[in-house]
Formats: sequence, structure tokens, C-alpha cells
Amino acid sequence: MTSRSQSALARYATIYAALWKNSVSREMGFKSNFILWIIVELLWFALQLTFFNVIYNQTQSIAGWTRWEVVLLVGASHFIQQIFQAFFLTNCTGLSELVRTGKLDFLLLLPINTRFIVSVRQVDLGGFVNAASAVAVMVFALHKLQIIPTSPQILGFSALAISGILLHYSLMMILAATAFFAVRAQGIVWGYYNMFNISRMPEGAFRGIFRAVFTFILPMTMVANVPAKTLAHKMTAPSQIALLLAITATWFLVSELFWRFSLRRYTSASS
Repeated sequence: MTSRSQSALARYATIYAALWKNSVSREMGFKSNFILWIIVELLWFALQLTFFNVIYNQTQSIAGWTRWEVVLLVGASHFIQQIFQAFFLTNCTGLSELVRTGKLDFLLLLPINTRFIVSVRQVDLGGFVNAASAVAVMVFALHKLQIIPTSPQILGFSALAISGILLHYSLMMILAATAFFAVRAQGIVWGYYNMFNISRMPEGAFRGIFRAVFTFILPMTMVANVPAKTLAHKMTAPSQIALLLAITATWFLVSELFWRFSLRRYTSASS
């Protein structure tokens, strides 16, 4: 790595640290709201677990997944969703407002990459608290399954979870960038976010065109199923790992190209 690249990384790290500091100050300024949203997310997580518990009172498996394997899957899905929410959700959903009000003009004037500052300017600290609850559920499920994951498995899960987060981010940035053409695009973005619940289902529960759509076009099932399989010793086809990584890389590239295409058509609020 050249000294110029190191200098650029150090500069962006300093900027990101400042953004974190601002996010902490903002969250601590509204402590009640911060705590309330954590409680709401915890209750929603508990409701999802209860839903599957009711189902498993009537059956032994869903698409080859046992009760505790599905609990592990739900935990993995919630973990990925909450980490995504912590880093990117507020920023993606806020792009439409930046375009509508013209505040994006000020970000374009900053001497840094615009997509970087648009994507990470705010951090939702409550997401990390809720992600910790998901980790606790996964650990409990692994205990019930009598599985002690090895270091390579934990590293593999972490890498695949990061891939899933980047996949969600890429797809949501594409949808958020439609704000350059249809200013009030929050509905589209939130519509995608609400589809996250699909990732809690075993991929085998889908058939035909639905399985193809949720594997390649909107790869919801891949995001949590592949990492969970890595921990649960259910990874019978390692090609799924390569497929998830390839889909993530493809959608990230598409999102970057669409971002540049959309940004060139931004005329600012003063035009």
C-alpha cells in the first residue's frame, strides 16, 4: 500500500470516528427514544421466535430444519439485519429527504467521496444492542444442538454475515437512489426493508419462481441461510458460499454504477 493510500485511509478513518462521536451525542440526547426502540426491536425478535415455536408444536421440521436449527437461523437473520440497521438503514432511507430538501448539495461540496458520506453519516447504536441479543439466541441454539463451533466456522460465519450486510446495503442503495428520479422514494426503500423477514425462513420452504427470485434477484434467503448453515453443520454444497459472495460482488458493482448514473442526473434543489 502506497503512502498516498495510507494517508487517504487515515483521513477517512478520522472522518468516520467524528461521525461516530456525533451519533453517540445525538443518541444520548434522546435517551428515552433510544431505549424505547431497543425494547420494540427485542419484542419483535421475541415475537418471531414465538411464531416458530408455535409452528414446531405441530411439526418436527420445516424443509429439513429442526426447531433449534431454525432458532439459529432466526438469530443469524436478526443479527445481520440489526448490524445493517446500525450502519446503513437510517442513511439509505434518508437519501430521499436529502434530495428533496437540497441538503445533498452541501454533501457534494465536501472534499470526500459522496457515496461514503451519504452511506455512513449516521450510526444507529441501538442496532448493536439488538445484535447482541441475536448472538445470545444463536449461542443458546448451538448449545441445544450440542454444537461447539470451531474458529474457522466462526470466522466463516462472520465473513458471510458481512457479505450479507453488504448485499442488503447494495440493493437498498439502488432503491434509495431512485430518489433522484422519484423524490419520495422512502416507500420503496422501506418496502424492501420489510422483506427482510423472508431471510428468517429456510430456503427449502420456497419452490419454483419464488425460490429463484429470492435467491438471485432479491437474495433474501441467501443472506441468513448460508451463514447459519456454516454454524449448524448443514453446508452440504460449498458452492452456496461462492454463490453468495458472487451475488454480493455483482450487486455492489451494480449499485455503484447506478449511483454514479443517478448522481449525474441530480440537478440540485436550486435548479
